[in-house]
Amino acid sequence: MTPRRRLAGIGAFTLASALLLSACGGGTGDDPDATSADGPSTGIVTINGTEPQNPLTPGMTNEVGGGLAVKNIFAGLVYYDADGAIHNEMAESIESDDNKTWTITIQDGWTFSDGTPVTAESYVKAWKYVADLDNGQNQQYFFHDFAGWSDAESSEIAVEAVDELTFTAELIAPSSDFQLWLGYTAFMPMPEVYFENPDVYKDAPVGNGPYVVEEWAHEDVISLRPNPDYKGDRTPQNGGIDIVVYTDENTAYNDLLGNNLDIISNVPSSAFATFESDLGDRAVNQPAAVVQVIQVPEWREEFQGEAGVKRRAAISMAIDRNQVTETVFAGTRTPATDFTSPVIAGYSDDIPGSEVLTYDAAGAKALWDEAEAEDPIGDYTLQLASNADSDHETWITATCNTIRDALGIGCEFYPYPTFDEFLDARDNQKVPGIFRGGWQGDWPSMSNFLGPIYGTGAGSNDAQYSNKEFDALLSEAGKAATPEEGIELYKQAQEILFKDLPGIPLWYNNATAGYAETVENVQFGWDSDPLLHAVTKSE
Repeated sequence: MTPRRRLAGIGAFTLASALLLSACGGGTGDDPDATSADGPSTGIVTINGTEPQNPLTPGMTNEVGGGLAVKNIFAGLVYYDADGAIHNEMAESIESDDNKTWTITIQDGWTFSDGTPVTAESYVKAWKYVADLDNGQNQQYFFHDFAGWSDAESSEIAVEAVDELTFTAELIAPSSDFQLWLGYTAFMPMPEVYFENPDVYKDAPVGNGPYVVEEWAHEDVISLRPNPDYKGDRTPQNGGIDIVVYTDENTAYNDLLGNNLDIISNVPSSAFATFESDLGDRAVNQPAAVVQVIQVPEWREEFQGEAGVKRRAAISMAIDRNQVTETVFAGTRTPATDFTSPVIAGYSDDIPGSEVLTYDAAGAKALWDEAEAEDPIGDYTLQLASNADSDHETWITATCNTIRDALGIGCEFYPYPTFDEFLDARDNQKVPGIFRGGWQGDWPSMSNFLGPIYGTGAGSNDAQYSNKEFDALLSEAGKAATPEEGIELYKQAQEILFKDLPGIPLWYNNATAGYAETVENVQFGWDSDPLLHAVTKSE
């Protein structure tokens, strides 16, 4: 859940075929020329970050504060390269005759950083734990297509070890993009030590990925160092990674300009007009699978019923997306036309109902007045909440200005001091109005931009939206015989979202980032995250 923009993307289903290739040998990461013949560099690479909301575990981490760390301290069955293509990491093979029952064989010889072996049972036990409602894992929803899953009671999904290196997974229905899921962190294995003592594990995560956690100094830095026992292709080409916690993105950017920070993953809006000239060929401004939205809480009375739906549409039509993206973001954002991303196969700019994303001040005012006549709320100030330790106040203020001008109501930024405080208030339904949301793709598929955010009971359904017809279309799309049939069903599901507007799409974001003169071989991926293992830095 972060920021970026558009351009022609890779078909998600086309990428799945790459998984069937055999696992490659370990080495230099995605770019075989990333380092010299003398081997990897030894400098510690620094990158900006935020304090994670939760322990660094695959089952709990579903936000950017911890996401970058988790994907570097764990290795899964597959990994995504910069373009979103998938390659085997731990998997030896992933096979199915019917796309419903899968047999997965992992490579021999892998270990966790505590020296214990990674086995088929490491996956089976981890997946069952995350999928069981009783364990309160944020990532539970990502197993909803597995046979045996339940969001209403304790359950056990149909995943079973066959032998030390082989396990099976049964889905409730065939899925043509199952392989694409498996690079996401929710599907990583977990060591036995976690299940024995999860409280101790919280501050001392044990993974099997390219890096190990040397130290987690809360509110300060997460120090990752190369894992000497890692056996995959993402071999670190540096001496380690320090994820430095910043409460102000302008400070991070100034540190970058002074070569006191190596990589910044999101340039502050104050530098949008200048960062490409500031950094030259070290500036990053490229398409990524990220969409920014405003979430509309179902528990807010003013947005319930027919009048509430009209208010949602009025707010959407009152936002001048073209003006905000040009004046605030200097063209590094593109006004949204759907709920997914232009880099995802199936993206569309003409879904019925999407006209509510077009600025229409007069139409917006008429809808707001109709709602007021049906269910009056009187003198009203719309509050748009977000965290104040990141660069959101500028665009929220600009957005509120267009809403205020069009609707004749109050509109203001409601700040929470830190990202984790904002998330806690949101999750406990204490946010006093609508709130900022966003989605950074977990894997390159339309399903990933719809189900996790708007599916009933989904782990990232922060607005508590529920629509049985929408859920049914998601299920039908997952069972589709061909990728093309699935895409059409996902488009139909979006028609429902445009009627209900549980979220209001704003714009697609580019990966607007950069790096200092101190590092080389910096590459940002399809999901806007840098491929940290490939970065080189001299002492």
